[in-house]
Amino acid sequence: MILANSLIRSGGCAILLTNNKALKHQAMFKLKCLARTHHGAKDESYGCCIQKEDDQGRMGFHLSKSLPKAAARCFVDNLKVITPKILPVRELLRFMVVSVVKKWKLRLGSAPKGAPQGPIKAGVNFKSGVDHFCLHTGGKAVIEEIGVSLNLSEYDLEPARMTLHRYGNTSASSLWYVLAYMEAKKRLKKGNRVLMISFGAGFKCNSCV
Repeated sequence: MILANSLIRSGGCAILLTNNKALKHQAMFKLKCLARTHHGAKDESYGCCIQKEDDQGRMGFHLSKSLPKAAARCFVDNLKVITPKILPVRELLRFMVVSVVKKWKLRLGSAPKGAPQGPIKAGVNFKSGVDHFCLHTGGKAVIEEIGVSLNLSEYDLEPARMTLHRYGNTSASSLWYVLAYMEAKKRLKKGNRVLMISFGAGFKCNSCV
């Protein structure tokens, strides 16, 4: 497990959840919505990030070349689910208009064929429904790719970058380290909405607000 240990540091976190309305004034956060996308039924996604034995019978963690593709596909599908739940109506309407225009351009041949579809490529403004972005610190490339996909600024990416620098890749638990950074920097205010995005083997993508 040398590779796994060098990629993912030891990290842990815990959060107490309750549906007791009497305690709502004591709670720090309120869970608005959650989306879980799992592509385990697809062989490519299932095998791109998995623990198994090599040809010599040694147990290890295998990362295939198809991992970036599987992660991107899972990320897009996850956003398709959670986007309608977190964005204001005006932004959703704008997204629909842009999508219709692009489809007509494809039919008329004035737009490049094979262009990726979904909320990311349609230029959705996620900041219209989210105040802060809590991103999985799976590595520098992961943070940068999410930043480009969601059109985030350096200010938005700073919590994830600094968490990666301080603690390394602690897998899904990194989200709470990122959130702790935001709290320490006094970025969070009452009524703010935070979008949390994490990835994992499976391949899966989880997000919540």
